[in-house]
Order: sequence, then C-alpha cells, then structure tokens
Amino acid sequence: MSEQPDRFTHGGYGGQHAGAPAGMTATAPAAPTAPATAAGERIPPDPVRQAFLDVRNEVAKAVVGQDATVTGLLIALLCGGHVLLEGVPGVAKTLLVRTLSAALSLDTKRVQFTPDLMPGDITGSLVFDSRTSEFSFREGPVFTNILLADEINRTPPKTQASLLEAMEERQVSADGESRLLPSPFIVAATQNPVEYEGTYPLPEAQLDRFLLKLAMPLPGRAEEIEVMRRHAAGFDSRNLAAAGVRAVAGVQELEQARAAVAAVEVAPEVLAYIVDVVRATRSAPSFQLGVSPRGATALLSASRAWAWLSGRHFVTPDDVKTLALPCLRHRVALQPEALMDGVHVDGVLGSILASVPVPR
Repeated sequence: MSEQPDRFTHGGYGGQHAGAPAGMTATAPAAPTAPATAAGERIPPDPVRQAFLDVRNEVAKAVVGQDATVTGLLIALLCGGHVLLEGVPGVAKTLLVRTLSAALSLDTKRVQFTPDLMPGDITGSLVFDSRTSEFSFREGPVFTNILLADEINRTPPKTQASLLEAMEERQVSADGESRLLPSPFIVAATQNPVEYEGTYPLPEAQLDRFLLKLAMPLPGRAEEIEVMRRHAAGFDSRNLAAAGVRAVAGVQELEQARAAVAAVEVAPEVLAYIVDVVRATRSAPSFQLGVSPRGATALLSASRAWAWLSGRHFVTPDDVKTLALPCLRHRVALQPEALMDGVHVDGVLGSILASVPVPR
C-alpha cells in the first residue's frame, strides 16, 4: 500500500457549501505489497491487516463507490469508536453497515429514531413476569456489535441521552444493575444534512463521543450507472449472500488488529503536533468552541489505526492531517457572525492545518 494516505475530503482540506460537510470520499488505497528486507527478500504480508483490507472488496460487492466510508468505519472498529454518518436518504447507509457486519461476522441492529421513541426502546426495560411474579430485564437493540441509529437527530434529547452511557461506558444501567454490552460495540448514527424541520440537534457532549463524522456523498454518474446495472441484473439488497458477500474476518481478528494498532509508535514530535493542531482550534477567531482533550486523543487513536491499515508501525504528520477533519469537524462550533458570513468549519480547520508547523 502506498504511504500516501487518501484525502478524506472533497478537494483536499478546504470547505464545502453549508449543509454538506466534506467526508471521506477518495478511493481507498490498494492492498500493501510485502515489504523487502535489507537483502531484498520479501516479507509475507500481515494476514490480519490483509483481512481488514479485504473487507472493502466484500462491501464493494453490495455497495458502489463508498470505499472511503468503509475505511472510516474500519478505523472506528479498530479504535472502538463511534461514527456519525451524514448523507441524504437513499445512499445505502443501512446497506453499508449491514454488509460491513456480514464481512466481519458481527451482529448489527437498526433503530429508526422517531419523536415518540423512548429510552427503554433502545436500552431495554424491566418487564413483569406473571409466572414468577418478578421483574426481569429485557435487552434492547443496543445489545449488539454495531447499532445503526438511523436519523438520530429526529428523537428528543431524553432518548438521545439514553445512548450516552452505552457509548462511553459500554454498559446499560437499569434497576441499580449495570449490564455490559457485547464486545465489540460501536454506534453508527446517521443524519440528513439538508432537512432540519422536526429535528433535535445533538448536544456538544454527545457529539464529542463520536470518533469520526463522515459524509456519504451521492454517487458519480459512472457509479450510479453501475448501481442501475446491478439492480437490472437482479441484485437484492436483502440477500447479501446471493451478492457473494462472505465473512473475511471476525471478532478474533478484530482483537488482534486492535492490539497491533495499540503498538503503533508515535514520536514525541507527532504527539506535540496533534496538541498544537487541537490548541489552535481553541484560539481560532471563527470558533466559539474548540476541540477538547478528548478530541486530541481521538485524533491520535484514528491516526494510529490509519497508519496500521497503511502498512506502517509508526504515525506520520500526514496521517494526522488525513484524519483531522473527520475527527475534529463535529467537535467545534462557529461563532454566530462567522455563520452569517458563510464561513465553513472545514475551511477553518483547513486553514489551521496549513498554518500549524509540521514536524520534520
């Protein structure tokens, strides 16, 4: 795999028009070739890393043109983080998560968030058993590996907040007892970037719990033609096995991959660079809210995962730049006057990345 990471934004680090923040849209790099020793002998590639790279090929059997989004979800799984997906209806968000789960042998559940959804509908609730005359806990859909929270901003804050403990502590508390969630566990929440009527914007505290915010764009013309060709040939999104999707990795490989990511080295200069980028957001005139220390650790974790997927055992400043927008764009807030002037979050973050000195 080339050591040049793909850009997770439209047109480099610059911003887009309001309401359509850039996301990971570039095509992900190809699988790495085996590195050479000093004597020129080829070293066999890491089979665990190769399995995760193969996941993209499996997802591509059902979903067209979302390689970079798949890479973002893989990074989230490797880091144990959550993902906020922005995209208009019909760009295969649900199909993408289902296919990714099938390729990794993970359980997934989907919850359609609506204004009348109650916290117990997600976390579970106590149910009276007439046979034993006792209350028992009935698990909610949050007890899964990947929870697809569809249109999370359409449910009231009380229900949104019911996810906070699950996202942060990986557990659900009911009747004074804490119940651990399955491992791995991540939330993949979706939002419509153009429709705000009847929605409840996520509070900053909950946004800060998401590792990445990714954009799922509409497909290009060639990609949309391929979608039409597949459907004309009989593709059924409800039958992934018929599309040839198979499991290429599982929980055991994920645990091995997480251990490998944790061993990726980060030089003191790169750590300082991450801190400098984050601190610059707190003093940017266009921002009324900068990135918290949690955001800095998220950027570190995601950069490590991207370095490992790229076939390296160390993090480079380019890794940090590549992950900066997806990691930080939802952790900052523009000043009201900046919003009125049409300033975009991605544009300000791009300026910060261009101005903070890069270690050599």
